[in-house]
Amino acid sequence: MKNFQSFISQEVMAAFETCGYEAQYGKVGLSNRPDLCEYQCNGAMACAKKYKKAPLVIAEEVVEKLTGNPIFEEISAVRPGFINIRVSGSFLANYLCQMQQDEHLSVEKAEQPKTIIVDYGGANVAKPLHVGHLRSAIIGESVKRIGRFLGHNVIGDVHLGDWGLQMGLIITEVKTRQPELPYFDEQYEGEYPSEAPFTISELEEIYPAASARSKEDEAYRQEALDATAKLQNGVRGYRALWQHILDVSIADLKKNYGNLNVEFDLWKKESDAQPYIPDMVEAMKRDGYAYMDQGALIVDIAEETDTKEVPPCMILKSDGAALYTTTDLATIIERRKLFDPDEIIYVVDKRQEMHFIQVFRCARKTGLVKEETGLKFLGFGTMNGKDGKPFKTREGGVMRLEYLISDIQQEMFRKIIENHEVDEAEARETAKLVALSAIKYGDLSNQASKDYVFDLDKFTSFEGNTGPYILYTIVRIKSILNKYRANGGKVEPGRIQAPASDSEKQLMLALTNFASALTQACEESAPHRICAFIYELANDLNHFYHETKILTEEDAGRKKSYIGLLDLTREVLETSIDLLGFSAPERM
Repeated sequence: MKNFQSFISQEVMAAFETCGYEAQYGKVGLSNRPDLCEYQCNGAMACAKKYKKAPLVIAEEVVEKLTGNPIFEEISAVRPGFINIRVSGSFLANYLCQMQQDEHLSVEKAEQPKTIIVDYGGANVAKPLHVGHLRSAIIGESVKRIGRFLGHNVIGDVHLGDWGLQMGLIITEVKTRQPELPYFDEQYEGEYPSEAPFTISELEEIYPAASARSKEDEAYRQEALDATAKLQNGVRGYRALWQHILDVSIADLKKNYGNLNVEFDLWKKESDAQPYIPDMVEAMKRDGYAYMDQGALIVDIAEETDTKEVPPCMILKSDGAALYTTTDLATIIERRKLFDPDEIIYVVDKRQEMHFIQVFRCARKTGLVKEETGLKFLGFGTMNGKDGKPFKTREGGVMRLEYLISDIQQEMFRKIIENHEVDEAEARETAKLVALSAIKYGDLSNQASKDYVFDLDKFTSFEGNTGPYILYTIVRIKSILNKYRANGGKVEPGRIQAPASDSEKQLMLALTNFASALTQACEESAPHRICAFIYELANDLNHFYHETKILTEEDAGRKKSYIGLLDLTREVLETSIDLLGFSAPERM
């Protein structure tokens, strides 16, 4: 099903062509003066020079051809050559009836679906998720969902940090505390215990303790480096202990990501890329891309058009150790081998932009990806406190993500029981849903690359541009529909009539923007486009609701039309918030 704007453009483009002009000049856009018209075409001014005619003359010719067309309620040419358009209510109603019966709600699926890998999450094993992990998880999950809705094969990968010195530090600290464990006995040949020798709470305490000690005790640090080497060289006991670290960490991460309604298709790790590194390094040397410089292996990636310095891409350090760059390049090889993606999107802190410039350029220069494969860096800004600095606890530390979620759930629970008499268990379940909307909408309504202030009072408000306001609007619609059903009414699609008021028409027009908002959000990897759309839609719905007697309408046909319009609005809003990664309760 074509989106609404395409239908209108199609008619205007045909009129341009009939008048002897190129059809492309007839493309229609939303009016930036809604007080004058609903849609506007500026093509007459663009083609005036080519056809050596005054723009107004061209516009008047086109308008003449379109006068009487049942799609338009009003169409006029105005100086210096704009074509102003108001669409007919009956055409609008007919479109919404079709939209309501279309399982994709008028959104056209991609003609050539892509395989897209979204790399997001960025957690490290043995470390708790903190607020710094929030944006990657929220933005990446939404980008994944939007792409799937448009028909693409989108694969979400958490890409865990599970390699390097941090593993050696943990193993060394466990050995210091429990030297009798069989993992450290080189003569041990039996089966290792199936249960880990630590809980997630103990594991999360072990790493910072080991890290702090390594900075003060050089012998301890050297032991950790040795443990890292043994792990990476496949020492059996160290590999078994490392697997315990992974199992305990991943179980906890899945629980915490689950609380955010975030799910990954792949739980790939840095270690998964290690087998690809030796052949990659040899190929880069053999093909003349990589060379030694001060003991390190590097690839030059600077380009003549660079306006700032782009350092060489380091593949191996002087001691032969791999870096994040090495692992990221090897991961690209693995992804090409396993999935052959058309595009890989990295949802990462924008401060890592130079790292990914280096990785992408090196991957292209050395042929690790096909020429047509897209490599996209979706860099996000920081989540700040009201002081404008990165969000911290009251004590000044980095806040654990589960504590932030718990605090917001408690605030929403307080607001719910303060305003309504409601069962406590139900109130707590509702608070979870509303808190998630506050967190996710508060983040996603901002352009990803921008920093934003996490304002608890603002984000948990039921008024203004917030998640709870969107949910309140959906619940309002559900309440009306439930009352209609309770009085014997049946909610039926395809009953929407031409609008009877300006507020009704505005709501109907807002609904037609769903397809274009989603398409734009997908093309730009920009969930904030959907937030902007549903905020306007919610405002238009509430304006219509306050101006219209819906359930007391005496005309049965008109009442069915109102109910159908509300039900379509509910479906569009609920579909949209699902793409943002949260859902609405039945009542609030």
